[in-house]
Amino acid sequence: MNKNPALRALGQALFWVLIAAVLFYILFPFYWAIKTSLTNSAQLSSQALQWFPNNPTFQNYVDVFRGQPFGRNLLNSLVVAVGTVIISLLLSALSAYALGKFRFKGKSILMYIILAVSVFPQIAVLGGMYTTIRTLSLYNTWWGLMLSYMIFTLPFTVWVLTSFVRDIPTELEEAAFVDGATPMQTLFRVLLPVMTPALVTTGLLAFINAWNEFLFALTFTSDDKAKTVPVAIGQFSGASIYENPFGLIMAGSVIVTVPLIILVLIFQRNIVSGLTAGAVKG
Repeated sequence: MNKNPALRALGQALFWVLIAAVLFYILFPFYWAIKTSLTNSAQLSSQALQWFPNNPTFQNYVDVFRGQPFGRNLLNSLVVAVGTVIISLLLSALSAYALGKFRFKGKSILMYIILAVSVFPQIAVLGGMYTTIRTLSLYNTWWGLMLSYMIFTLPFTVWVLTSFVRDIPTELEEAAFVDGATPMQTLFRVLLPVMTPALVTTGLLAFINAWNEFLFALTFTSDDKAKTVPVAIGQFSGASIYENPFGLIMAGSVIVTVPLIILVLIFQRNIVSGLTAGAVKG
């Protein structure tokens, strides 16, 4: 029985209204950040709630790099995030292969421990990590930040890749073993190419977490040239203690957000295939 055309049209209208509301909710903060970054300080003080800037200017973007070592902060974030992802993926690929394809005593307990660590709050391990970083003389260094970031990236990547490796057909391994391949050769030459969607997905999510991390970066760096961009943006200061440089903060936030959007657009197909891998079994 066909539905009433009027009800069908009303349902479609409500559906598109809902879509528009969701898009507005998602995109409006980013639009407001761009709008604020294109507005000078005088206009922000007197006309902060205007929907469009009267005289758009890129001066805030210029001042971001002029007043502080923001370029160096961007380099710090890039090196630390990329290094964290590479080390995490390498270690998690080895761990996932062992946890997903081999049987040994205590494997289930180990998996639950990894899951528990991944949901542990950062503040709970902050004191111990600070002592460790200081003892290893890694304060104000890239390696210190990488070591601390892997606390939350490594358990996540191990858990996701283990689920993916478990669903890879065993026949691939058996064929490699018949050809005389060692377990390490099987992993790097046979399984890793198959794991590309999962590696891209977990790597990108780990990169976003490391790129946006604030607490560890704030605690383990004190030199302005050693700080990452989230900390640098959070410590932007105005001409006086009574001025909040919203224009500079938004300009820095837009600069930091654009690379993440570009990465997601480039790897969106791999992300979808990686997230849905193993969801349907034949």
